[in-house]
Amino acid sequence: MFRRICVLVFFAVAAFAADTLRLYLKDGTYQLTREYEVKQDRVRYFSTEREDWEEIPLEMVDLARTKKEVADHEAARKEDAKAQAEEDAALRDAAKEVDLVPAGPGVYYVGQEKIQPMKVAESTIVNDKRRTVLKILSPVPMVAGKETVELNGAGAALRVFGNRPEFYFRLSDEERFAIIKLTPTKKNSRIVESIDVIPVSKELMEHFDEIACFKRQVGDLLFKIWPEKELDPGEYAVIEHTEGKINLQVWDFGVGSAPEPSDSPKKKK
Repeated sequence: MFRRICVLVFFAVAAFAADTLRLYLKDGTYQLTREYEVKQDRVRYFSTEREDWEEIPLEMVDLARTKKEVADHEAARKEDAKAQAEEDAALRDAAKEVDLVPAGPGVYYVGQEKIQPMKVAESTIVNDKRRTVLKILSPVPMVAGKETVELNGAGAALRVFGNRPEFYFRLSDEERFAIIKLTPTKKNSRIVESIDVIPVSKELMEHFDEIACFKRQVGDLLFKIWPEKELDPGEYAVIEHTEGKINLQVWDFGVGSAPEPSDSPKKKK
């Protein structure tokens, strides 16, 4: 008879809630149990099917396979616990950060050391004959043809840190919002969007270069937005808009160094 010094091994799996452990036998079958112990030449286990303690000869038990499954369960439990702890910590940190976002509607840049409000840029509607300042809640008469919405200046005053800037957007109402890439012009301006005005119906077709972004709601009408991929150096903006209406609001920013005005004198080599 197989004999050795009594070795007592308990495997408690209560942490797995309703999960049970499989005590594998060498014939390929198994017994469902919550815990077991090895005593000399016997294995004593608690059967979850019969709700009682039972014994089985050790020589019939595939102990190596059973121990491996227990180890795998324990490793998975620790990994899940670690992931949960990291998620909880991230949520706590996010909650603390959200408390720092001002209560007023607007866009707030998450800088290196603080959250700073961004200024709404003054937009201008441009066609071949006129330039009109775009004012929210003040509809601009549109004529058939093609027009553009532009910002003055070759570059934004705000230059962000890194290539994947993060912003908080506190809305005053349910609206669309996005990060877009601006197109520089030779007239020291940046095109936000182009607008096609359909004759007769005066239907508006808006076109802008939208950047793929992650958007996460962190509060009531409060969202965090950041690009999915690193942005190339250039001019960008966070916008709020209503499809089919010229009520665009723009918060511009730049990645990388600010461009020089196109009419600035060239440096001598």
